[in-house]
Amino acid sequence: MDATVSPRRPDPRLTTRLIDIGARLLAQGGPGALSTRRLAAEAGCSTMAVYTHFGGMSGLVRGMVHEGFARLQRAFSGVVDSADPVADMALIGRVYRDNARTNPYLYAIMFGTATPAGFSLTDQDRQYGRFTLARVVETAARCVAAGRFTGADPELVAHQMWSAIHGLVTLELGGYLVPPYDPDTCFESQLVSLMVGQGDAPEAASASVEASRPALERLRRGTGA
Repeated sequence: MDATVSPRRPDPRLTTRLIDIGARLLAQGGPGALSTRRLAAEAGCSTMAVYTHFGGMSGLVRGMVHEGFARLQRAFSGVVDSADPVADMALIGRVYRDNARTNPYLYAIMFGTATPAGFSLTDQDRQYGRFTLARVVETAARCVAAGRFTGADPELVAHQMWSAIHGLVTLELGGYLVPPYDPDTCFESQLVSLMVGQGDAPEAASASVEASRPALERLRRGTGA
């Protein structure tokens, strides 16, 4: 009889739970709040589970970054190309915002704004974020091909869209957007301004942005775009 003990395999459900709890502790309490003992207590597991699943705290934080972008990529994958590429671009912006609001603690960590001392994102880590931008680049190219955007570089257009929406969402999550310029007011105006800034006609841009509203609701219900 073989008495060898096989190493315990990570449980995907516990992996996700540790990531979500760790992200909340880190975002709410800073690096001092993130300890293996507290993490294990809230997750209902042993401290050894952190090492089994991530190899240590640095691995856990890296797991948070990767999981955050994986969730964003899954959200983007629900956007199906329609006959209106500008509406699709607006929908991608809505999905980005919706994902950040759904996962606010991961969002704070994905871009290195809330990480423990001594931890820094590598270029490989950042590649997870860059990969999600591919969907935006594809949609920007369709907007250019349709004559709605005048930019000749879809990748630059995608970066401009990303940076603008990211900045607005960061302000929203930080509680900086208040009436009369509340998050919804600023976001809807920003979407139209971004499309017009890329060369779209104001009326066409407004119509496409408005058309993207119900598409997000369909995605939330899981009925497609």
